[in-house]
Amino acid sequence: MTESITIIDNRTGESLEIPIANGGVDAADWRKLLPGIWFHDPGLATTSGAESAITELDGENGILRYRGYPIEQLAEKSTFLEVSYLLLNGELPNQQQSDEWVNEITHHTYLHDKFRRKMYDSYHYDAHPMGLLCSNVAGLSTFYPDSKDIDDPANRMKQAVRLIAKMPTLATSAYRHSVGQPFVFPDNTLDYASNFLRMMFELGNPYEVDPAFQRAMEVLLILHADHEQNCSTTTARVVGSSHTDPYTAMSAACAALYGPRHGGANEAVLNMLDSIGSYENVEPFIEGVKAGNERLMGFGHRVYKNYDPRARIIKEAAHDVFAVTGTNPLLDIALKLEEAALSDEYFISRKLYPNVDFYSGLIYESMGFPRNMFTVLFAIGRMPGWLSHWNEMLDQDSRIARPRQLYIGEPERDYIAMGDR
Repeated sequence: MTESITIIDNRTGESLEIPIANGGVDAADWRKLLPGIWFHDPGLATTSGAESAITELDGENGILRYRGYPIEQLAEKSTFLEVSYLLLNGELPNQQQSDEWVNEITHHTYLHDKFRRKMYDSYHYDAHPMGLLCSNVAGLSTFYPDSKDIDDPANRMKQAVRLIAKMPTLATSAYRHSVGQPFVFPDNTLDYASNFLRMMFELGNPYEVDPAFQRAMEVLLILHADHEQNCSTTTARVVGSSHTDPYTAMSAACAALYGPRHGGANEAVLNMLDSIGSYENVEPFIEGVKAGNERLMGFGHRVYKNYDPRARIIKEAAHDVFAVTGTNPLLDIALKLEEAALSDEYFISRKLYPNVDFYSGLIYESMGFPRNMFTVLFAIGRMPGWLSHWNEMLDQDSRIARPRQLYIGEPERDYIAMGDR
C-alpha cells in the first residue's frame, strides 16, 4: 500500500499525489497544485517547521526519548551533563569524552568580572531574576565576539560549553541580586548540580549539599533538557535562522520561556494549591472545575494525551526530597487532587493527566527556591536542548524562517487629507 495522499483542486479538477514521509507531507508539493494558497495554522499546532533527530515525543502513548534513549532510563542512570553531551553530539560519551566534557564545563563557570559587577549593578534592586537572565544571556555576546562565527562547528561547540557552564552562575547571580545578597563564586571541585545549589543558598557558613537535593536537581534538569519543538525551542530556531550569534538566539528562547503560558505553569500549580487551601476543599474544587468555575493547573498538555512520563519520575523524586525537608503541606492536597481527577470520568474522557509541572514546583519550593526562580531553573535545564536544535538547524543549512499570512485587512483605499477625515 502506497503511503501517500491525493489532493484535488475542485476549481480545475487537477489532482496531485503527495508521498507521506516520516509522518508528514512536503508543503512544497502542495504549492505545485495550489500556488498562492497557504495553510492557515495559528499556533503551528499541525505544522512541522523542522526535521530533527534530537527528541522523539509520542504524546498519544506518553513516550519521550532523547536521541532514542527513554527518559526513564536517563533520569534513573544518567547525569545532566552526560545528557547535555548526548543532546549536542548524538551519542552518550565514553569515559574519556565524559571526563573531558565535564572538565570543560566546570572550568567555564566564571563570569568576566567586569560583566558580573557592571551588568547586575545596572538593574533595579528587586528586578525579577528571569528578566535579568534574559538580558544577561544576550549580554554575553558582547564579551564573546568570536561567537558570531557560526560557520565553524568547533566554535559553535565552544559557545555551547560557555552557555551551559555559565547558566547556573548567571541564574544565581540574578537571584542574589534580587534579594540583596552578595554573589557566591563557583567552586570547581563540585559537580554541576551541587555547585548551583551552593551558589544559590550559601550564606556565611559553608553550604553542605544534601545528596537527595543534588539528585533531585539532576533529575529535574534532565527532565527539562529538551521537549521537541515547543515555543522556546522554536524561538531559538527561528531567531537562529537569521544567523545571529547563539547568545542572542538563546536569550530569545529565554524570553519565550518567561511567558506564563510556557515557563510559569509550575508556579500556577502552587497558586492553585494555595487557593484550595486544605485537603477537605479538594472535592468542591473538582466540582468547580467540572462546572467551569475553576481551572485545574498542571493537568493536560498541548502534546501529551496520556500520562506525562516526566510527571511519574518527578513524583518519585518529590518523596525523596520530602524525606529530608518534611512534607510540604501542599503535597497532601496535590495527591488528593491527582487521585480525585484520575478516578473521575470527566477528566479521564478528556485525557487530562498530570504533567511535569504538577509536582516540580512542590519540589523546588521544598528545596528553598522562591517561586520567581522556577522559570530560571527551567531555563538552566533547557539550555542544552535549545543549543542542540540551534546547532542542528545550522548543520541543515535551514532557510531563514519566513511564514506567510492570510490578509484580512481593508482592501485598497485612497489617502484622505487631514481636514476631510
